[in-house]
Amino acid sequence: QTQLVESGGGLVQPGGSLRLSCAASGFTLAIHAYGWFRQAPGSEREQISCITTSGDRWHYADSVKGRFTISSDHAKSTVHLQMNMLKPEDTAIYYCAATYDDYGCPDGEFNYWGQGTQVTVSS
Repeated sequence: QTQLVESGGGLVQPGGSLRLSCAASGFTLAIHAYGWFRQAPGSEREQISCITTSGDRWHYADSVKGRFTISSDHAKSTVHLQMNMLKPEDTAIYYCAATYDDYGCPDGEFNYWGQGTQVTVSS
């Protein structure tokens, strides 16, 4: 079992920045990839980004490419999402997740999830 604890998020003006963090505990040795997902009201949950724990594969959704940056530190069992140039349409609940799949980014089955954190972009 792996547990994920998120921090960050909040209210920010358009064009601003936020940095989300996620710390994993438990059987973290088995994690092969981390992912960030978001879900807006009335919308399905979507994958925003992912990265393998080895750092050799990563992925960004077109909607955030060039604005968001994912990073991880496998030794510390942490993953971060730096969000720049935020837009109102980025408003959503953001979740971090982990997968044990060998090829978990971007197509892994993410079985372990954080509690979610609200990101609101508004002037």
